[in-house]
Amino acid sequence: MLLYLLYPFRDSLHVLQVFKYLTFRSLGAGLTALILCLAFGPKFIALLKGKQYGQQVRDDGPQSHLKKTGTPTMGGILILVSVTLSVLLWADLSNGFVWVVLGSMVSFGFIGWLDDFKKIREANSKGLSERAKMGLQTVFSGILIAILFGFMGLDTQLNIPFLREFSPDLGFGYWFFAWLVIVGASNSVNLTDGLDGLAIGPIITTALTFGIFAYLAGNIKLAEYLYIPYVKNSGELAIVCAAIVCAGMGFLWFNTYPALVFMGDVGALALGAALGTMAIITRNEMVLALVGGIFVLEAVSVITQRISYKLTKKRVFRMAPIHHHFELSGWAEPQVTVRFWIISLVLAMLGLATLKLR
Repeated sequence: MLLYLLYPFRDSLHVLQVFKYLTFRSLGAGLTALILCLAFGPKFIALLKGKQYGQQVRDDGPQSHLKKTGTPTMGGILILVSVTLSVLLWADLSNGFVWVVLGSMVSFGFIGWLDDFKKIREANSKGLSERAKMGLQTVFSGILIAILFGFMGLDTQLNIPFLREFSPDLGFGYWFFAWLVIVGASNSVNLTDGLDGLAIGPIITTALTFGIFAYLAGNIKLAEYLYIPYVKNSGELAIVCAAIVCAGMGFLWFNTYPALVFMGDVGALALGAALGTMAIITRNEMVLALVGGIFVLEAVSVITQRISYKLTKKRVFRMAPIHHHFELSGWAEPQVTVRFWIISLVLAMLGLATLKLR
């Protein structure tokens, strides 16, 4: 919005030239999102407490978590509103990719809100059934994929790091692959959101990494130099990523141990879907599995546990997702969180290293 309101007056006031720079607007979006989160966080948490929107803790989880029952949840709304307002303020609103990513975030956030609200209303930790949740995710992701490939002209080639001469065209098979990326990323982030501050750390590092990917993919010279796919206009997504990073930092102020508020499915599903959508647009779907390795590990631990128990009636882990396994193995909750953050940061650096190795 500011781009349209202020940039036309650049000839009269030369300082307004800065609005044409993506880096400046990304910084502006990030600072705006951070300020919004920090400024409205206390009032929003108080509102959640007043409405008694408290967390419903699963009975079969670690016993130490029972004391968290009643802690305000659905704090992800604070992140989504901060990101959305910041992006609307600083991004080029004629850019279709920006609207697609915001659409993925808001639509999956709506699914998460339904899930959270059902848990609160019925005073249990079950929420929406897996079938209902997956059905809604499939509908919304299908619409997003149809827009990207049917109307915005993204190609269906699969780009594999280190194999730039091998980019198979999956045709309509890519639509299924894109669905897997979006839905998989969304649910993986949701599974990670089980300890105070655990999920938001890897979200920040992953969004920061993909902000860099988006900026490079949208610059034809840098894309050619690094042998990565050039995606016209994708650079504007750096603004979305900056807003997510800084809104996440603002939310972490209240979500760090001991948490004053939980993200809830409304935040986890939304941010996971946004990251998955950006991975598809920037053609870094494969790298998402590396950079978001913590999310992959959490999802794989749940799948492994279920398969093992169904086939052998034995558990591989003390409890899944795997962060509970380490917690029951004697790690204090802050230890699990910070160590997972460290791993996430290392994975982000490895993901960025692939740019030069291609």
